Amino acid sequence: MPVQLQRLIDEQNTVWQRMQDIQSAAEAENRDLTAEERQNWDAAEARLTEVSGDIERLNRMAQLSQIDRSQIAVTTGEPEGRRGGDAEEQARRYAEAFSIYMRGGMDRLTSEQRNLMMDQEVDLRAMGAGVDTAGGFTVPDEFRNIMTETMKAFGGLLNLADVIPTSTGADLPWPTNDDTGNEGEILGENAAAGEQDLSLGGRKLKAFTFSSKQVRLSLQLLQDSAFNLETWVPKKLGERIGRRAARAFTTGTGVDQPEGLVTSAVVGKTGASGQTTSVIYDDLVDLEHSVDSAYRPNARYLMHDSTLKVIRKLKDSQQRPLWVPIPAPGFPATINGFEYALDNSMPTPAASAKTIAFGDFKAGYVIRQVQSVQTLRLVERYAEYLQVAFLGFARMDGMIQDSAAVRTYQHAAS
Repeated sequence: MPVQLQRLIDEQNTVWQRMQDIQSAAEAENRDLTAEERQNWDAAEARLTEVSGDIERLNRMAQLSQIDRSQIAVTTGEPEGRRGGDAEEQARRYAEAFSIYMRGGMDRLTSEQRNLMMDQEVDLRAMGAGVDTAGGFTVPDEFRNIMTETMKAFGGLLNLADVIPTSTGADLPWPTNDDTGNEGEILGENAAAGEQDLSLGGRKLKAFTFSSKQVRLSLQLLQDSAFNLETWVPKKLGERIGRRAARAFTTGTGVDQPEGLVTSAVVGKTGASGQTTSVIYDDLVDLEHSVDSAYRPNARYLMHDSTLKVIRKLKDSQQRPLWVPIPAPGFPATINGFEYALDNSMPTPAASAKTIAFGDFKAGYVIRQVQSVQTLRLVERYAEYLQVAFLGFARMDGMIQDSAAVRTYQHAAS
């Protein structure tokens, strides 16, 4: 574990214990906090928020650092230990051609490399000399992997859901089911088994196109071999697509876009009148038990960081905090004993807002990703600025697949 992360975890636990000591001293004397104690508490809470945020950021960085980039810098030579047949060799040659294309465009490619790019291209919209300004080229696996991992870092639900990769964007029939109300039977001797069909719903996963918008780079930077273009560009494209996709997967309407988790999940608990921005311990217990016990072993919470701030102040009936910081390296922080994930595309506390989701997200929500991610290189549009723009596309969809697996908490309307 990095030294910085270990230091932050230790500080988080120290600050948290300091807050508990302040609270315990007041409770032991059956009094309210003094002005000095309240000032110390507020300062500790502010620092705890900062430290927790730093831990989340370092954990996201750790996710990105796990990407295997050993195959990216293919223009410097053949990766050590590379062994493979024609398919692997063609993939390596395509990645090399794609790297040259990104830096210099189609004019820098050899005839063989042009043909290779055209053979690998998906859904090309224009042919001829202007192909790199109007068409799209399939990105190499390493490029796509960086984009995907970056998207995961910005979308908590994408890490938890059932992700289905497909090679094409054709409509994908997908069954939905809730069989929690059905059970088997005990058969008597020589008795025939009864019948009870599964009630399957028929849905379709589509392939909505998510765009990164344009990322512009100067020609000077593109020509600088010290600039790691093959890592920086997919990271930026992935960040933008990841933020937009995360919002679609949580609050999408389902009309010409994915069906959002918050939009379609069943409400398991609604706050009492007056709880327009708050939540109490009993509400979370009710929310947990609104999910069938069969799903709870794999269940966790999902929420916005601002909602976590509200929950961190809650205590159970024995005045024990619901939120428990990381007890030791390798162990997650928990809420009422359950792990949680942050997704800042989730709604923030407000009247009638569904701010907390709880359940088994892998069983409850499915995301479809089309593997043929594409990128455009716009060379003419910003020529007078000596700039080249890159534009990324990813095709995805998402929806509830098991309505019994996830429930949400909704604040009171007033």
